[in-house]
Amino acid sequence: MHNERHKQAAEKLIFEKSVPGRTSQVLPKAGVAAKAIDKLLPSKMVRKSGTHLPEVSELEVVRHFVRLSHLNHAIDTGFYPLGSCTMKYNPKINDAMAMLDGFKFLHPHQPQDQVQGALELLWNLQESIANIVGLPSVTLQPAAGAHGELTGLLLIRSYFEEKGDTKRIKVIVPDTAHGTNPATAAMAGFEVVEIKSNDRGLVDIDALKAALGPDVAAIMLTNPNTLGLFEEEIMTVQKLVHQAGGLLYYDGANLNAVMGLVRPGDMGFDVCHLNLHKTFSTPHGGGGPGGCAVAARKELDPYMPKPMVVKKGDKFEFDWNRPKSIGKIKGFYGNFGILVRAYAYILANGKEGLCQVSQDAILNANYVRHILAKQFTLPYTQPCMHEFVLSGNLQKQRGCSTAVMAKRLLDFGVHAPTVYFPLVVPEAMMIEPTETETKETLDQFIEIMQTIDKESIESPDIVKNAPYNTPVLKLDEAQAARKPNLRWQPN
Repeated sequence: MHNERHKQAAEKLIFEKSVPGRTSQVLPKAGVAAKAIDKLLPSKMVRKSGTHLPEVSELEVVRHFVRLSHLNHAIDTGFYPLGSCTMKYNPKINDAMAMLDGFKFLHPHQPQDQVQGALELLWNLQESIANIVGLPSVTLQPAAGAHGELTGLLLIRSYFEEKGDTKRIKVIVPDTAHGTNPATAAMAGFEVVEIKSNDRGLVDIDALKAALGPDVAAIMLTNPNTLGLFEEEIMTVQKLVHQAGGLLYYDGANLNAVMGLVRPGDMGFDVCHLNLHKTFSTPHGGGGPGGCAVAARKELDPYMPKPMVVKKGDKFEFDWNRPKSIGKIKGFYGNFGILVRAYAYILANGKEGLCQVSQDAILNANYVRHILAKQFTLPYTQPCMHEFVLSGNLQKQRGCSTAVMAKRLLDFGVHAPTVYFPLVVPEAMMIEPTETETKETLDQFIEIMQTIDKESIESPDIVKNAPYNTPVLKLDEAQAARKPNLRWQPN
């Protein structure tokens, strides 16, 4: 009852601001006579009744949205160890570069001779990414990671279709793969074949051999995998897949662990995507924004989505003359602001800086992992890369599952890690500190985790009933899933 009253009071305080007759601004007249509307618009598109929008002053509008922003957790306000998502700090200079007038006022229908600077930036970014991943052909058209996965698998499908090798209908996906991989393979028209990992959390070579055959088009891997472990036998994997006539797809979700240290192309991968909004510094909490690059070997270049950004002489242009292309995969070309940020990030770091990013990410993850392994179960004992997975099975035996511990973390101003994924670890907590966090922040996080572990022993109810300090307290998750309330509606 207390929680319900708290919820109702919060909703009234935050959302019920409308007062009849109160206005924010007076907009200028449209300059179109009312009688002309019917001639300009189809009758079904002409509004017949009022909008019923809230009637509020400008000051109340500003206060409302600023107040809402303060209720959100963000990388700019607190630690965000969300495994596999690489929620690193986004340098504000990257935002400044994306907001330069020559970039922010671009229109996608402008003639190419008016946007040479933007096209040059895209071309330079393509070249930089090609060098980083060791694959020569690059497109920046996809909107984000899963979109890039779909693009890559469509390239693979077109490659085999042109060769007449239409029997290759299967894609192998290890159980430690990134979560979107099976869905993407199915969307691209492939049959998904899952293979189990070995007792060290890596690709089981015997299971791989058993799955390979003339009907396999590709294997989808992320290296390191979602356990944060580097696939030590990757050269054996790529040899086996290639000998069977298949291709290797690299999911770049975890590139933040190897960027500048080792290249997917040198590991034997044929196509890969990069989450530019992760590795190249645009944290993407709340569902956006996203940016993506897809890189491939020259054999796959003819199938890349059109248009491609090319350089001819001292000019840059979109190349539409690609008869074997899989076609256009986005309304316009990429999310340009994210691409500007990624290019600024690469220029600011340089080759040595990108190596340092990966090394610091690895150091931070292993530091936290080593200490927390004393209170939490560590399912795999070898050193991790940029992230690691703990199990809360001991705490669950005391009545405190990973789910409730994640909610308790919110009381300390820390975003919860990824929980219950990957599925190969019971009560999983996937923790990725990223390279941008200080030792002081990591020590504070370690102390908070140790406090929650102690509470699970001495006062488990404190953990089970959390959170206490958040704007919205413990929710009925089943009801929220079955009857979501996703938008405001007038009374």
